[in-house]
Formats: sequence, structure tokens, C-alpha cells
Amino acid sequence: MKPGSCHSLCVCLSSLALWTFKVVCTAGTMGGKARTPTLTVLLCLGLCWSPWNQVQTGAPPKPSIWADPGPMLTRESPVTIWCQGSLQADVYHLYKGGVSKPLVTETPQDSSNKARFSIESMSSQTAGLYQCAYNTSRNGWSEHSDPLPLVVTGVYSAPSLSAHPGPVVAKGGNVFLTCSSESTLGIFHLLKEGEAHLPQHMESRTYRGRWQALFPVGPVNTSHGGTYKCYGSSKAYPYVWSLPSNLLHLEVTGVYREPSLSAQPGSLVLSGDNLTLQCHSEAGFDSFALTKDEGLTPPQHLCGQHSPSFPLGHVNHTHGGQYRCYSGYNLSYVWSAPSAPLDIMITGMYEKPSLSTQPGPSVSWGEKVTLQCRSEIWLDTFHLSKEGSLAPHQHLRLEDTNEPFQANFTINPVTSDHEGTYRCYSSDSTSPYLLSLPSDPLELLVSGPSGDPSPPRTGPISTTGFENPNCGLPWFWI
Repeated sequence: MKPGSCHSLCVCLSSLALWTFKVVCTAGTMGGKARTPTLTVLLCLGLCWSPWNQVQTGAPPKPSIWADPGPMLTRESPVTIWCQGSLQADVYHLYKGGVSKPLVTETPQDSSNKARFSIESMSSQTAGLYQCAYNTSRNGWSEHSDPLPLVVTGVYSAPSLSAHPGPVVAKGGNVFLTCSSESTLGIFHLLKEGEAHLPQHMESRTYRGRWQALFPVGPVNTSHGGTYKCYGSSKAYPYVWSLPSNLLHLEVTGVYREPSLSAQPGSLVLSGDNLTLQCHSEAGFDSFALTKDEGLTPPQHLCGQHSPSFPLGHVNHTHGGQYRCYSGYNLSYVWSAPSAPLDIMITGMYEKPSLSTQPGPSVSWGEKVTLQCRSEIWLDTFHLSKEGSLAPHQHLRLEDTNEPFQANFTINPVTSDHEGTYRCYSSDSTSPYLLSLPSDPLELLVSGPSGDPSPPRTGPISTTGFENPNCGLPWFWI
């Protein structure tokens, strides 16, 4: 055989059976120069073998393993472990806990490329780490599959799951999910529902008589929103878990632009009257949530509803407070930034104060006028409102609580924009959203200089430089 004939020989032999290769290769060794043709043919054969033949000469590929209905099961539940290998597999072995001796041996299922291993009732003894392998008569045993952790739950009492500082977190913020139990559990496991990610595991520590683990989450983004639960286990038996904890809903705010919040008929409402709060957002949102008295602490939960209207019904002292609203989408844990706060004041809680003016209810443009609100009972905060005004009402709090209980609201200089009907209220600073009955209305009349119409310039109600005609009591703005 000539060395140059290798290519054509390979083309001819590519479709022949293996014994044909042997005949040709043996024939190629005849002659005076035996080594060169033999080497040429062997090289040729190596180049000519198809990828299928190359695979057949190696070890069988590693099988895959999974559990049906899943790798986490309650006690006494049945489960099937599947091992998928090759159509050429003769037998499958199932291993548990890293032991070299197979736990179970099975033949392929219905001449397919997988085998079935059944566990009729899950228990602490059947929980553990499983692997499988298969054998082919041609190429021997495959590698072991990746390990499959099979967990049994419900063996210990349930831990509790909480969020610190709270389960409603602004985008970019941080939160700790704390799994704790009174039982001696060495490891806690945190899972997020609806995700294929493996659970997070953390060793526990004792704190105030409880075993707990703190799972840090953050900086928070939209992917962190969802429902979480945790389990506990001992270090000795890490695949034997407790009952599940309570579900914790982690909600992310600040993802969308903030809405606005308004009150109908207004933010000052008489006890017993009806009140409706309305959340105004961009088009497209179909879920709205209302919170009360957040302050510096985020709410513990955002309870969404489809309507942006929140009818509070007949209000009483419990409805007074500061409200915010959020907008989002149904079945989502992602929300907008909160609206600006809206203070709802409940009136009618105390006797009405009196409202008077100095020097009188009729004043010329550019002059100074003082609206004096006086209470007959001890109350240290006073509020002035102008009928039809969209601006928030003014507040003054008395620093010295000796009599008389009154506040002076000074307007200087007066313009035509200050003309209108005024009322005042009194309240206790310890209950800032509970106000008295309104005073009798007082109409302030403003006349322009020399009988001309008043200029359009607006002078604000003064927050400094107001005077008390009686004793010059100190006041401060709140």
C-alpha cells in the first residue's frame, strides 16, 4: 500500500464494517516495508472513524437524576426517583449517602433510556443524598450522576420567619430575614416560592433563648419581591427538616413613580361624617394600597385592592392620622414610591374655640391684621383654615401653657387674596390629629387703597413676628 493512498482508502472504508478494517490493515503489513504501510493505515483509520464510533470507545455519559413530584416531601409521602442514561443501558444502580455499594438495582423502564426507583413512604431514614449510574455491555459503567438531595419535612415543630426592619423595603435598601425556633435546630433553610434556586442554608446561633439565623437580603431589587418560608434541621441529619414556617411576603417599593393622595370632601372631617381617600396614579396600574402613620418605620404589609378609592365610612377618632398610598400591579410584590403624606384631621373632639380679628374684620390692602383663636379649656395647639383654600391649614403651638389659651395668626401685609371666610380649631399636641369643633366662621374683608382694586400680589400668613396683645406669650411654629 502506498502512503499516498490513505485518503481514498478512508473514503472507501468509511461505510464498511469493523472486520473489513482489520483485513485491510493486515494486508497492509505485507511486503518489504511493513511498518510504514501499517502506520499509515492506522492513522488513516483514526481519521476516518465517525464521531459515533469515537463516543462508543469512551465511558458512557453521566446520567441525570430527579425526583417526582419533587425533592422536598412531607412524611409518609411517596416519591419516585428517575435516572436517565442511555438506550444501550442494561442495568441502573441507585446509591445513597456516598456508599459505594448500590442501594437498589433496576432495569430500564419499558426499553427506554431511564429507570424508576420508587419510595412508598418518605421518612427520616429515606431522606438523604442520592446518585445513580448505569452499565452498558459495550462500554461498562457510567460516571455517577450529580447528587440529588431528597428532603423529608414535618419532623420538627415549625420555626418562625420575620423581616427586620420590616417586610416592605424600598428599592436599594437592605433587610434581614430571621428564621428562629425554640427547638434546638443547628441549621436553618430559606426558600423563595416559585423559584428553582436551591435553598439558602445557614448555621444557627442562640439569642435570648431561641435558635436563629439571619439571612441578609440586599441591596433589594425587583427580583427579591415574593413569598418566603424557612425550615430548620439538625446538623447531624441535614435532610430531615421541620414543618415550614409562616409565609413572609417581601414587598419592594420605589420601583415606579409615586402617585398622589387626596381626600373627599377634605382633610378636615367632622367625626361621624363620611370620608373617601383617592389615590391618583399614572394609567395602567391595577392595584392600590393605603397605609396609615408610617412615620420613619415602613409598613408591615401593603394590602392591595383594584380600586384607587378607599372609602373610610363614618369616621371617628381612630381615623385621624397621616396617610400614604402606593400603586402597582395585581399579583405582584413590586410597588411605586409612596405618595406625599396626607394628614386627616378628625374634628368635633372638643368644644369649639372663638375666632376674632384685631383691629377688625374689615381691613385695607397693605395693612396688618391678626386672627386670634382662643379656647376656654386647656389645649396647646391651634389651627387656622380658610374656606376654599387648597393650601394646608396653619398650625401654632403654645410653648407656655398658662392662661389665656390662645394663638395669634398675623397677616402682614394684607392683600386681596387673604379675603375670605376663616375658621379655627384647637387640639392637644399629644393627639395632633384630633381637633375641636370649628369656631364660628369669620369673614375677612379687604379693600384696595383709595377704593382701587387690590393688586394681585399675595402676602403669606406670617409665621414669625406675631404678637400677643395680653402678655407677649412665646409661641412657635409646627
